Amino acid sequence: MERKIWNIKKIPGLPQGTTREKVTFINLYRNNYKLTNMCAVLNISPKTYYKYRTKEDTDYSKGTYGYRRIVEGLLLKYGVVMNGKKVLRIMKKYNLMAEYIRKSKKKNKNERIEDNVKPNLLKRNFNTDAPNKIWDTDVTYLILKGSRAYLSTIIDLYDRYVVSYKISKHNDNKLVIDTLNEAIAKEKDVNGLILHSDQGFQYTSYEYKAICESNGIQISISRKGTPIDDSPIESRHALLKKETLYNNNITSLQEYIQLVEEWILFYNTTRLKSKIKKKKKAYTKREK
Repeated sequence: MERKIWNIKKIPGLPQGTTREKVTFINLYRNNYKLTNMCAVLNISPKTYYKYRTKEDTDYSKGTYGYRRIVEGLLLKYGVVMNGKKVLRIMKKYNLMAEYIRKSKKKNKNERIEDNVKPNLLKRNFNTDAPNKIWDTDVTYLILKGSRAYLSTIIDLYDRYVVSYKISKHNDNKLVIDTLNEAIAKEKDVNGLILHSDQGFQYTSYEYKAICESNGIQISISRKGTPIDDSPIESRHALLKKETLYNNNITSLQEYIQLVEEWILFYNTTRLKSKIKKKKKAYTKREK
């Protein structure tokens, strides 16, 4: 025993400094000398050695290695075979377990509330004989060169008049609620009116439902995945994009938004529209 220790003492560069230096030295000669003898010469306990060596591997991995990866690393890096359960015990004892920050599953604020999905009252019958009996609403996107904004619109199915609209950089409940509140403020008496939409999350929100119910508005919602059930507003948004984005050399999103606002004013006041009805009646302008 003493002879073996003496042989270790004769090794050139025997460290006398920090524990980390001693651990590094032991790693270099681990296959040549017994661990307990080297620890005795260097005045370091085997437990301290394992603690520092495991910590080095853990630090190298930025604290992400579990005990199985540590076992693999010991074999590949140092040629040391060690039982996985032993490594796990050591890691637990010295609080060297891998640290993971698990991404919490956040509740999607934009999730449709199924209980608030109302029946489709229109069933593709988009005709009405007077203003403020049936409104249709939807949100569409305005995209230009990677920039995006959202347009929320409410139209009257009597003459396709744009009752209200809002543009925002965020597709959220506020966008739709602001559009609805503006429409109600403009038209005043909306009791008994039908407000039709698709199954977008905004139209099944509790706030949207509460505002409609408090004003006597009947909610009508299209069937899931059936855009034709909401075709009037869909076609108006398509027309808007055709006559603004596709017919102009627009250079910025702000310019695009300005054109959209100008087009809506033109659409409501000047543009000729035909009433989509079977009865032969000339189009009359809505009273302002």
